[in-house]
Amino acid sequence: MSQATNGPPFVVRSDGDEDGVGLNDQAADEVAATEALRADSEVRLLIDAGRNDEANALFDQLVAKVPPGLDPWTRAAILTRRAVAAWRLKRIPLALELAAAGWSDIDAEQPSGSFAADTLGRLGYLLEGIGHRRASLDISRVAVEVARTGHDVEILAHSLQGLAGTLNFRACELPEEEAVATFREAIPMFEEGLGLVSEGRVHLALLSAYGASLAGIGELERAEQTARQALALAEAQSNRWSRSVGHWVLSMIRRRQGALAQAIDYGRIAVEEAARINDTSLLQRYSEDLADICRENGDAVGEAAALRLNISARQMAMETLQEGLGQALEQRRLAIRAQRLATAAQEAAARDPLTGLANRLGLERTAPQLLKRALAGGRVPWLVLIDVDWFKGVNDAAGHAAGDAALREIAQVLLVECRGGDVIARWAGDEFVVLLTEAAIDHTDGFTSPVGAAVAERIRVAVDMHDWTAVLGATQRPTVSIGVATGQDTLERLFANADAALYRAKRRGRNRVEVHGSTEDSRDKTAPVSH
Repeated sequence: MSQATNGPPFVVRSDGDEDGVGLNDQAADEVAATEALRADSEVRLLIDAGRNDEANALFDQLVAKVPPGLDPWTRAAILTRRAVAAWRLKRIPLALELAAAGWSDIDAEQPSGSFAADTLGRLGYLLEGIGHRRASLDISRVAVEVARTGHDVEILAHSLQGLAGTLNFRACELPEEEAVATFREAIPMFEEGLGLVSEGRVHLALLSAYGASLAGIGELERAEQTARQALALAEAQSNRWSRSVGHWVLSMIRRRQGALAQAIDYGRIAVEEAARINDTSLLQRYSEDLADICRENGDAVGEAAALRLNISARQMAMETLQEGLGQALEQRRLAIRAQRLATAAQEAAARDPLTGLANRLGLERTAPQLLKRALAGGRVPWLVLIDVDWFKGVNDAAGHAAGDAALREIAQVLLVECRGGDVIARWAGDEFVVLLTEAAIDHTDGFTSPVGAAVAERIRVAVDMHDWTAVLGATQRPTVSIGVATGQDTLERLFANADAALYRAKRRGRNRVEVHGSTEDSRDKTAPVSH
């Protein structure tokens, strides 16, 4: 048996509260929140009266208006109340969106106080509505515990009604002996809630649910008295939801008394009212039980009509769940898409658009972790710094488009001559960097094989021997000068050392490789040479 929007027979659960509920423990500067909650209460009163067109119109005016500057629990309370209203109005995608937003607001918060209890209670109601029944009962119990830490008796009463109504709901599905025990567990909660509030919407929901529990344990006289009191209040408040529940309690009482004709009459009124307020959960329960009573009374026509209503209600419930699932899948798709776009944006920010290599940012992001892993693995890194010789002359002779094409060609040469684990980056302009971190230390003599120098020489030769005709025609052929540095050091230090070696390569005639460590390094780098 599925959860009713405001509660099933013998299982009454209200989603409403009166104007100003939850504000007794709030500061005076939350007047805007008070007004928002009052307007939300008006929406729910219209829903319970079956005035759905008016409720939708007012809800549309409110749904996008959430007062700024609220603490997380106050904001979450407003959002989850509106989620329940949207659910009642069968605006399922919006209901799920509002509930998710409210839940997200308080996901990392420790629940405390009246607004926290109010939020948890409504989330429990919505979880019941989507079939997450164990979580619904658990969160309803927590809502009562948290409500006792607050100062708003109306919210505590509402939380008690939510939990007790859920227990009633469970009792309807249990064997007789277990059902009675569960009904008895719920009754003290209803009585406590009725002792806290003596009028208003929550009081009416409590009273209706209390009558259902009394009927569930066989106290039919008290149950009927309570149901008729609830019906009188429902008429005065134009509350069709409680009118539906009250008539169903009377139907169940007459069924237990063997007065099946009267049970059918009351049951039909309950079904009609549930249909008028578009409560598919109530409608499912009531139409199924009405069909059973009609069958017991030999009324085949009435049984068939009730079963048709039941099938229709169940189909509507299934469509609601399918719509919710569809929305969840769509949200997941959008989340994945957003994640991919964010990842692509990060990758684009770290990549050089001209050559497709990593850029300076990409190298600086990657290098620290690679260097750390190299050190931990007993490997020594090499940094190869490459500068195109006389590149300004290439640009001047062949044009900037040809110069860009030459840089792309050099990038391709680097990709061919380096290994898959090497990091290749365009540092700036006509400078490129290769970071190698796979060379193992020879612990016999404390040195490493000159991997970096060998790779650098291979790159130099490949550029020097490259066929540039298609890119530059008969223009001067570009060459590269390369500085190499090694050591278990930071990227900044490796780059500085490689740069010193690069300057020496430039001074010594270009188109050559120099490795940092020579005694001439300090002398050469004191007189910078144009690249």
